[in-house]
Amino acid sequence: MTERLIHDPLTIRRLYGRQQGHTLRTKQAELVENTLPTLEVASTGPVLATDLFGDDRPLEFEIGFGKGEHLAGQARMRPHHGFIGCEPFLDGVVGLLTTIENDHLKNIRLHRGDALDVLERLPDNCLDRAYLLHPDPWPKARHAKRRFMNHGPIGLIAQKMKKGGEFRFGTDHPIYCRWAMMIMGQRPDFEWLATTPQDFLKRPEDWPQTRYEKKARQNGHEVWYFRYRRR
Repeated sequence: MTERLIHDPLTIRRLYGRQQGHTLRTKQAELVENTLPTLEVASTGPVLATDLFGDDRPLEFEIGFGKGEHLAGQARMRPHHGFIGCEPFLDGVVGLLTTIENDHLKNIRLHRGDALDVLERLPDNCLDRAYLLHPDPWPKARHAKRRFMNHGPIGLIAQKMKKGGEFRFGTDHPIYCRWAMMIMGQRPDFEWLATTPQDFLKRPEDWPQTRYEKKARQNGHEVWYFRYRRR
């Protein structure tokens, strides 16, 4: 693989689709008004664990957390880690805010917007894990540049991850699956951790199920789970 491929520009900095669905109920609106500001990542400046959580703890980063089932599950498993979740759509943010309040989770911080805006401001070599689960596949060839799974964003993740850190990717879309395998197969900075077919056909025990995955299974879709180690 050439250096040119690794350093291709980032994907188009534009969010597609509606950022809000149904009208918020009173309690949901209160969470957005009162709770979200206390958990939001600052819009400018370096993003540091000490500023977000008050100590220099390990950091994990989820790109597009949906309604937050996976992110909340990971946060419960590792309460001494700090979790940063990015999601542009308000319905998803409200869903996770509700879980954070109900489960009294103290180790999650949120960004309502483009994950790259936060990822770029993290220190290099700071992430223990990063997650990209069931992103929009943009199945048409002319839309491939909109996929997060491209060399620009993946190169940025590699830059921000500790050596030995883990990047996880999940999808139920065969076009995106093939595309992701092609992209990751071209990267010398990540090692695929699968040794048998079951390693990417069966969800690991420490990988909480998302509602998107559950819906895909109900619709008879296969789901693929990829784990990569930062070299």
